[in-house]
Amino acid sequence: MSDQEWHRFLAAADVPDWVVLHGGATAVFRVASLGEAARLAAAIAQIPGLEGSGALLTTTDGRLSVRLTRGVFRIEEQHIDLARAISAVARSHGAVADRAAAQEVQLAIAARPDEVDVGFWRAVLGYAPLAEDNAADPLGHGSTVWMQELNPAKTLRHAMHIDVSVAHDQAEARVAAALAAGGRIVDDSEAPASWILADRAGNRVCVAAWPDGAVPPPR
Repeated sequence: MSDQEWHRFLAAADVPDWVVLHGGATAVFRVASLGEAARLAAAIAQIPGLEGSGALLTTTDGRLSVRLTRGVFRIEEQHIDLARAISAVARSHGAVADRAAAQEVQLAIAARPDEVDVGFWRAVLGYAPLAEDNAADPLGHGSTVWMQELNPAKTLRHAMHIDVSVAHDQAEARVAAALAAGGRIVDDSEAPASWILADRAGNRVCVAAWPDGAVPPPR
């Protein structure tokens, strides 16, 4: 696994419906009802190559969310063709892609290297490993938990924070909305890739346009 595949996905033509989030390539399609969402999901499930690929389809009233993988580093070349095929089926059903609705929320738990306890979080949440440093909801409903190693020489502060992964063209609007709601910027040195915000009590959240906002390498 490498970052070349998701860079290639970002650089691909004819995949404008798709956002590359922390969890991989995601698209949200709006339809008229829950029934329409279910019918669209059934049609997408018939696309060759989707069965057994690990894709996750979630239906709600008027919306179908499709995730091709559960991790950005699991994107492979065939996912580009799958994304194109899914978008084509969605259009044939009258569905409209909504990039602003595509997001993934992760809980980052910071600990010094000798105190990283991902096994505890997997056990207490009933989660499964997706990678060595994380825990993922087997049903795909809850936020992924990942462990962030702290420098042992630094004082422990803010042992947990939230990561919100959104489309690169939606990140600034999300930050603006958070500021309008009373938040403040803690660190914008990585903008427009990411911003660290805090509420009035100092609880932190990172709004990340990465990896969707990453610049693909020269081809």
